[in-house]
Amino acid sequence: MSQQPKKLQVGILVCPGFAIVDTIGIHSVFGFIPDTEVHLLWKDKELIEAIPRFPVHATTTFRESPKDFDVLCVGACPNEILRDEETLAFLKDRGSRAGYLVGVCSGSLVLGAAGLLEGYRATSNFHVMDLLPHFGAIPTRENVVIDRNRYTSGPATGGFDCGLRVLEKLRGEEVAKLSELSMEYTAQPPFGTGSPELAGPELTKKALQLFAHFTEETRRTVRELPSRQARAAARTGAGSPS
Repeated sequence: MSQQPKKLQVGILVCPGFAIVDTIGIHSVFGFIPDTEVHLLWKDKELIEAIPRFPVHATTTFRESPKDFDVLCVGACPNEILRDEETLAFLKDRGSRAGYLVGVCSGSLVLGAAGLLEGYRATSNFHVMDLLPHFGAIPTRENVVIDRNRYTSGPATGGFDCGLRVLEKLRGEEVAKLSELSMEYTAQPPFGTGSPELAGPELTKKALQLFAHFTEETRRTVRELPSRQARAAARTGAGSPS
């Protein structure tokens, strides 16, 4: 008799203003897999709105959540999450024990702020990828960056790409192939401008200008957070009076 596989525990952070496009891929990949429980995680179960406007409830509060996740995913969140001590402490605790961590778009910065990317190669959306070293991560310009059990990517298709790769690790290639087929995931962008390298400098400049207000706010927020060096000094007591 074949042994029943262990039920997978998948956690996805949702919060007011999170980017639905970043997490829908993980949710789609794992949501139809048998013996899998997907948790939408937040502090409470009140109605919240993702962006673009998409009302949703968390299914599991931080207090109710499993201690150990097979997969824990964070997509782009508002800048205040980068200094939200309760959320960062939760992510650090669960993320340090998770089988696989997935950061999509600027969700990578949130993982970094939780201390989960120090010494890891990682990527993000091109607007803020240069901020990753602030958290001790090594910025790497690829569609999906895999470093041990940390999977990071840009937005949109990144959640699907990471999800399918992680699913292969957890359930095998055939299950991952079946998931890809079931979703009919055959990404074929009509214009081929989905990265700065493909779009060219002129269109990239316009894209940067379009999100400049958000990007500059993110930069200000990150500059106010302790740097990798400051955190290391705090851990070792360097610079403290003898």
